[in-house]
Amino acid sequence: MESSTVIKPEHGTGQKEFIFTQEHEDLRASMEDWVKKELHPHRNEWEDTKWPDSAIQRAGELGYLGLCFPEEYGGQGGDYYYSLVRAEALSYAGSGGLGMGFAVQTDMVLPPVHLLGTEEQKQKYLVPGIQGTRIGALGITEPGAGSDVAGIRTTAILDGDEYVINGSKTFITNAARADFMVLVVKTDPSKAHDGITLLLIDIRDEDGNDLPGFSVTSNLEKMGMHASDTGELAFEDFRVPADSVLGEVGKGFYHISWELQGERLVAAAGSHAGAERLLETTIEYAKERQAFGRPIGKFQTIRHKIAAMATKIESSKQFTYSVAWRVNNGEYPVREISMAKLLSAQMACEVADECIQIHGGWGYMKEYEVERHYRDMRLNRIGAGTDEVMLEVIGRSYGL
Repeated sequence: MESSTVIKPEHGTGQKEFIFTQEHEDLRASMEDWVKKELHPHRNEWEDTKWPDSAIQRAGELGYLGLCFPEEYGGQGGDYYYSLVRAEALSYAGSGGLGMGFAVQTDMVLPPVHLLGTEEQKQKYLVPGIQGTRIGALGITEPGAGSDVAGIRTTAILDGDEYVINGSKTFITNAARADFMVLVVKTDPSKAHDGITLLLIDIRDEDGNDLPGFSVTSNLEKMGMHASDTGELAFEDFRVPADSVLGEVGKGFYHISWELQGERLVAAAGSHAGAERLLETTIEYAKERQAFGRPIGKFQTIRHKIAAMATKIESSKQFTYSVAWRVNNGEYPVREISMAKLLSAQMACEVADECIQIHGGWGYMKEYEVERHYRDMRLNRIGAGTDEVMLEVIGRSYGL
């Protein structure tokens, strides 16, 4: 056989993934450049002060918030894959809290407004949400009901042409900054799933003041995601117009179940992207850190740890991409979405732990930022559905 006919292996060629076109890659390059220049330099500052509203406003100006929404509402008209590109690009910010805050806006709040909203609701909330001039929050979790959405107790009782809301929500991202919210409530407390409705409501006025009957009762301090604000909310005889219903009355459980699928798949992308950034940092450290007269990366133990992590990241990434392909082609693969979320979240936490181990004592120090990634990534196994809930969804899908 002539040498010219032999296929030679190419390592690290940066070949494009099968789901992404050149347009996706161009957007990725543009967004990564913006993130590295305008967001990444502030990552340490925002751990203490929280990321500013101006960051999401700037993203809106650049068109990054409306990648998958129709042009008629100010979006870019792109396919679902652009959501993954955005999640992966934001990983370069070095701040899980910022990525989470952005994802609430782009992948949790605005999609149901687009899918279920009336034209009036879309003009009032979707358009400025895409522009970044209005920030939203999603109100599901309560002190006594998290993954068990049917167990929520916040009520919205119809009184003439208004709903009167009473109850509380907790672990709400963007609680201190949002001026509107997609709120999950019980409009018929006598029912479980069929008593749930979504409301699309204003919670603050144009000056940022809480509307009467709404308040943030506590700004919660977290283990990680420090750049993102998280709060506990209270509604006391909070009145909203009856036309605040998003979708259909009594169909809120099914509406929010649909929303959660997109949220979970984007979370999977964020997990593998965050793990990839952390591995890159660790590889550089392994090349520079000397022990016993040579870089620690030259020791087989370290080299094999890195090889194993790279394999897990790539496997998780490719599985997420395959599920995204199905979603983009009109399928609704709940089982596989749950698998992707579960796999990527667990993998990211394993990678973060191993990267700290490779850094040794420095990995435990804030100076190297590895410990921040460890703390941030731990939420991935809880938010958007815990590992246990994902396992239950997967198990039940087999008729068990």
